[in-house]
Amino acid sequence: MPGRLGRFAPRAVPTALAVGAVALFAALGNWQLGRAAEKRGLAADFAAGGPPIDWQQLPPDAPRYQRVRLRGHYDPAHQFLLDNMSHESVAGVHVLTPLLLDDGSAVLVNRGWAPYGPTRQDLPAVEVGSEKRTIVGRLDELPRPGIWLKAPPAAGWPRVVQYPKMPELAAALGRELAPRQVLLDPGVPDGYVREWTVTGTTVDRHIGYAVQWFAFAAVAAALWVVLSFRKTGEPT
Repeated sequence: MPGRLGRFAPRAVPTALAVGAVALFAALGNWQLGRAAEKRGLAADFAAGGPPIDWQQLPPDAPRYQRVRLRGHYDPAHQFLLDNMSHESVAGVHVLTPLLLDDGSAVLVNRGWAPYGPTRQDLPAVEVGSEKRTIVGRLDELPRPGIWLKAPPAAGWPRVVQYPKMPELAAALGRELAPRQVLLDPGVPDGYVREWTVTGTTVDRHIGYAVQWFAFAAVAAALWVVLSFRKTGEPT
C-alpha cells in the first residue's frame, strides 16, 4: 500500500481537523452509550416496581417511576386534558386530575388516555367522584415535546393543554402542585387506558446512534490516513 500511494507525510492542518473530528464523533458515540445506560436503568426501575411508599415518607430524591401511595380526594371541577396523546394511532388526551391530599397539598394524577369523540371538539367525559380515596401510582415527569411551541391560551374546564410545565398548571389552579405527576396504576379505579412504559428514545436506538457516530470517527481517521500519503517528490 505505501509503495503505491507514496510516502506517509501528514500535514499539520488536516491532521488537526482529523483529530478534532475523531474526538467529536467518539465523544458523541460515548454520550449515546451513556444515554442507553440511563434508559436501561430507567427500564429496570420501572420493571422492578416494588411496594409503594407513602407520599408523606417520600424522599426528595425519589427516583423516577417510584411507586407511591396517596390519600385525598380528586378535584373533578378542575381537570386538564393533555393534548396530542395517541394510543394505537387514535388521537386522544391524557386526563390530569388534581388530588387534594389530607395535609392540604396537591398532586396531579394522570388517570390515563381517553379518545376524542367524532371531532376534536368532542372532549371525552372525564367525570370522577370527589370522595376520599387512596390511590397508588408511579412518579413521572410531564411529557416534553422535541420542539417547544407556545400554545394558544386555554379557558374553561376541563382545560385542554399542550405540553405544559407544572408551574403553569399550578397557576391555572391557583394552588401549588407537586413537581411531578403520578401515573395511576392500572388496577386503581376511575382511570382510563394506562399502558405505561418508559418514554423517549429506546435503548436500541441510542446504541444505533452510537454505532453511527463511531463509524463516522473511523471514516474520518481512514480519510486522514489515505490523504496523508504523498507522491514521491511532492512537497510537504
